[in-house]
Amino acid sequence: MKQKRVTIKQVAAEAGVSITTVSHVLNNVPGLRVNPATRQRIEEVSARLGYVPNGLAQSLRTQRSNSIGLIGDEIVTTPFAGKLVLGAQEVAISRDAVLFVVSTGYQRDVEAREIEELLRRQVDGILYASMFHRDLALPEQLASVPTVILNAECTTAGVPWVAPDEVAGGRDAADVLIGAGHRRLGFINNIDDIPASSGRLAGFTARMEEAAIPADTLALATAQTDPAGGYEAAMELLSRSPRPTAIFCFNDRLAMGAYRAAAELGLRIPQDVSIMGFDNHEFVADGIHPGLTTIELPHYDMGVWAAEQLFNQIDGATAATPTALLRGPVIHRGSVAPPS
Repeated sequence: MKQKRVTIKQVAAEAGVSITTVSHVLNNVPGLRVNPATRQRIEEVSARLGYVPNGLAQSLRTQRSNSIGLIGDEIVTTPFAGKLVLGAQEVAISRDAVLFVVSTGYQRDVEAREIEELLRRQVDGILYASMFHRDLALPEQLASVPTVILNAECTTAGVPWVAPDEVAGGRDAADVLIGAGHRRLGFINNIDDIPASSGRLAGFTARMEEAAIPADTLALATAQTDPAGGYEAAMELLSRSPRPTAIFCFNDRLAMGAYRAAAELGLRIPQDVSIMGFDNHEFVADGIHPGLTTIELPHYDMGVWAAEQLFNQIDGATAATPTALLRGPVIHRGSVAPPS
């Protein structure tokens, strides 16, 4: 038979105090003056009986549900989602809140239904996440609830957002290769016109020019961002004369294809050609030999930043609309060395 829920009345009777005193102690009412021994007795009785506060009653009283939602198109099913969700969840836990995570699969009807369900559950705010860095508008359903855009830039005024600093990522990649002594550089970029493609290229060429390497000497190719695309683009770049001594790849999957192309051409990594990736897709970067030097996308830091800003909104702690571009760290492995 299902056990009945322990009530606050039972806790009060067992502890020998009033229901009001139990409520004030267990809810940590500010300025409450209660004997420490009484407080300890109430807490011990509550734990022994297994009393769980009525969340619905609390939310009616405080107008807070102590929960937030994270809704995204595909991000909760990608290899990077764990760190992004972890960052947001750790902030939620530190605020004694719960994080609900849902994914839409790019289906607008599913998104509308899931947003409605989160709002029906009276979440205090929403993290609206994108699988990749892009410009997006806030869904109309979210206009009435505190919201932060995650992993994208928002075109709707007054909405906080956080995204990767793509220009800084391109600069850092060039800095690693130039710092190793390379002057004949190649770049396999994403064929799609998105902020990451243009930003990483801009940062890469800017760092080249600072090092007195003309940007027009960059051996540039574009490809679909998978190993097959990386293979075809790398075969083309490495067949040039003179060939680049180092290639930066838009992502780690492209770098996988570049490894295959180098092997078929009889080129050793990193002795004959250095390869660098982006994303720090650990199953790829740690799974190929030598390990791939790459730049990690700041998913954990973005999750933390977005959740902190969301709780600031919920608490009314800021009247500004903060935005942020976050830089990811370089992960050094074995695929970059000075040119031979």
